[in-house]
Amino acid sequence: MSVELDFLPVLAEWRLLAAGLLMTVMLTAVSTVAGCVVGVACAWARSQGPAWLSAVSGAYVELIRNTPFIVQLFFIFFGLPALGLKMTPIVASLLAMILNLGAYATEIVRAGIEATPRGQIEAAQSLALNRWQIFTRVIVPPALSRVWPALVSQIIIVMLGSAVCGQISTEELSLAANLIQSRNFRAFEAFIVATALYLVLAIALRRLLNWAGPRLLFGR
Repeated sequence: MSVELDFLPVLAEWRLLAAGLLMTVMLTAVSTVAGCVVGVACAWARSQGPAWLSAVSGAYVELIRNTPFIVQLFFIFFGLPALGLKMTPIVASLLAMILNLGAYATEIVRAGIEATPRGQIEAAQSLALNRWQIFTRVIVPPALSRVWPALVSQIIIVMLGSAVCGQISTEELSLAANLIQSRNFRAFEAFIVATALYLVLAIALRRLLNWAGPRLLFGR
């Protein structure tokens, strides 16, 4: 039995693919920035914050890291409206991705923070820097440089996880591929194209982050 591949009907829907790809890029960009901010803030709370805040951050991290992403997404989109918090699919997808990345980024960044030499902090204190200056200028930049490869990998995992967001009708790449195959019944070809686009996007994102991190966040 031979399989004849015909990509023309899929490529003819390039506008739909482009729109889905653009949505995936947007979801990834926003969730990366916001998720990393959440991760750094919670890493500070867990390593240097007051006991109650450390406990709250720890509970958040354990909750997110020990439940499936799709369950978190469904809870936000289908569960929160029962409490009066209705969201559009895009907002729900963004919130789910931010919370998911933030929890994993917390532990990644915390590992870098706890590896900071004590003498480095004492030297900053001797220069009369306050706690905020010490954390943002002395602790965070070298901590990020130590854990950046792991953080980049987690960002890419979250980007690939955005494919699940199509389950709540977020018009990202996987939903575009599903719509295309429902129109022309070329499911194999549609998802081959989608897979190739995810691969290119993941490689491009890794290279961009590996280039941007040393230049914009923690120097060389």
